[in-house]
Order: sequence, then structure tokens, then C-alpha cells
Amino acid sequence: MSASRVLTVNTGRPVAVPYTDSPGGVTGIDKHPVDGPVQVTEPGPEGTGGSGLAGDAVCDLRFHGGSNQAVYAYAREELDRWEQALGRPLPNGAFGENLTTSGVDVRGALIGERWRVGPELVLEITSGRIPCRTFAGHLDERQWVKRYTRAATPGAYLRVITPGAVRAGDPVETVHRPDHEVTVELQFQAVTTRRELLPLLLPAGEALHPEPLRQAREYVARQR
Repeated sequence: MSASRVLTVNTGRPVAVPYTDSPGGVTGIDKHPVDGPVQVTEPGPEGTGGSGLAGDAVCDLRFHGGSNQAVYAYAREELDRWEQALGRPLPNGAFGENLTTSGVDVRGALIGERWRVGPELVLEITSGRIPCRTFAGHLDERQWVKRYTRAATPGAYLRVITPGAVRAGDPVETVHRPDHEVTVELQFQAVTTRRELLPLLLPAGEALHPEPLRQAREYVARQR
């Protein structure tokens, strides 16, 4: 088995909760591992497209889902560190991730980097995940958004380049690594705690999620 692999594939169903601003008061953040292959396809544009994974709920299309956030990946190694910090178990899927990975440097991956997952599926990294009220409520940890943001371990959103099925144990192979240094961690810090870093995002170009790309371009324009 490959050292870099998918440990579990996680999906969620709509659940009504008191801690979300999502329309209808429902969220799909409570994700759990599923058996068997899950088909991953291009979900459609932001605002109308949901999750790229069949059977996975994205309930607030204003901020989640769509082409540039079709799949969310988080490293098991990061979950292990958070287990130590929080003093509580964090099962795969606990952070709302679709793919819990092992042996993959998710935060150090580059914007525009492409992964082949299993025999067919190819995904491309677009950005880090910004924490929200729903995430904080789901974890039920005080000051969670601030703590998570300071740690800068956001996990990665990915778009679907080539559709295909994914299952637990599938190898993750980097098939394209862009010629720049814009990592997921750098992008996350630039749009949250260190906005002076925004100009450094521009070399990632159109591979970057449109929202941080817009922020970077506007920041540079203001400096001029």
C-alpha cells in the first residue's frame, strides 16, 4: 500500500443543528467514513453546485461546495496533533473532511498541485478551508475559530480535473507540482492573519480559488 493514501472517504447527511446560519438550519459537516467506492464528479459552479462526492450533503451553497470546493481533504497527522492539544478523540471526518489522508503533506501542498487518487480520479488544490461558526459549533470548543486560524492547519479544498471513484486505501500520487511556492498554509495565512502576504499569492494565478485571487489583486492595486 502506498505511503501516501486515503485512509477513509467521509460523507455527511443534512442534520438540523442550533449552531449554523445555513438556510433551513441544517448542515452536512458531521461526516463519517463510508464503505465501498464513492463516485467523485464536477459538482457545478459556486452557488448551485454542492459536493463533488456522491451522497455527500453541502447545505449552505453560499459558502461551500461548487467547482472550486468540490472535495475537502485533511491529514490524519493534523487530526492526531489536535487530539493531543484538545485532549479528546477526533475520528476521521471530525473536521468535515471528505478525504482523511495519511502520508500527505496537505498544508505544504501547492495551489494548483494535482493528485491522482486511485486509478482514475485527479484533483487539483485550490485553497485552504476558512473556519466558520458551523465548524466551531460542530467541534464545541471555546474560541475554536481563533485557535484553528492561529494554527494555520486548514486542510485543502480541491476541484475535480478527472472524475472517478475513490475508496479507502487508494494511493495519492502527486502528478503535477506547479513552479511557484504558494502553499495551502501560505494562502490561508494571507487571507486570515497576515494579509501583507497577499501579493505572494499571485504566482498561483487562475489555479487559486477566485476569492483569494480577487483579494490578492485588490490588495496589490491598493498598494499602488
